[in-house]
Amino acid sequence: MADAHIICADEIQMKSEIKKALDLIDYMAGVFGLKMGENYSYRLSLGDRANKNKYYDNDAAWDQAEGVLREVLTERKCDFVEAADEAAFYGPKIDIQMKKINGQEDTAFTVQYDFVMPKRFDLKYTDKDGSEKLALVVHRSSIGAIERSAAFLLEHFNGVLPVWLAPVQVAVLPVSEKVADYAKEVGMAMKEAGIRYEIAEEAESLGKKIRNAEAMKIPYMLIVGEKEAKSGEVSVRAHGQKDLGSMGLPAFVEKIKKEIETKALP
Repeated sequence: MADAHIICADEIQMKSEIKKALDLIDYMAGVFGLKMGENYSYRLSLGDRANKNKYYDNDAAWDQAEGVLREVLTERKCDFVEAADEAAFYGPKIDIQMKKINGQEDTAFTVQYDFVMPKRFDLKYTDKDGSEKLALVVHRSSIGAIERSAAFLLEHFNGVLPVWLAPVQVAVLPVSEKVADYAKEVGMAMKEAGIRYEIAEEAESLGKKIRNAEAMKIPYMLIVGEKEAKSGEVSVRAHGQKDLGSMGLPAFVEKIKKEIETKALP
């Protein structure tokens, strides 16, 4: 989890750090091609003053903290909903909600206002006037739990991850054992370029190797036969039965590195 605990001196600093946390979340979501209002939304999760067992008993602190989060969301001029009894024990939070493929909503990222734990841990700082004051804490995650985020992305992309995100970016498919050495040369070129690859070394037909790579939704397949071994080229095939023709190995490396560097989306 890309988690952080940000210690703040006062509400002004709290608001500033909460805004930065939401900016970071919006940036991270944008990198993955997720859009506010379409793929995710904000929820202001509030506490229940009557539920003393679930929530810390300090009505004034709850009112103040919820007011700060509400102000932040209002100033962002974005749509959000308020949900009662969804806060954490130690304070209200802004939850970034995403819908799974079955329509069920789940929390992906969170920014929490903590006014309880600093008091319990006696988390104080010395102010500019020399007096000791109790700090406040922002808990935030930028991409949430990695397993949950990965599940959201797999559903969002229908399993076809962009090349920069795919676990295996290139499948090298030798036509026969005769070109095994050249297939290894191609694999070494991928390795030297920092490209994640696999060589299909199984004694199977080319058709089956292609079907396997398609089923695994590997972004690119490099088919190498005797013709490619002689010319130093590769026959490039993109996921989805897209034949891109023959290409020099350096040219392909340049193409895929550019996609990776620019974080191109499908």
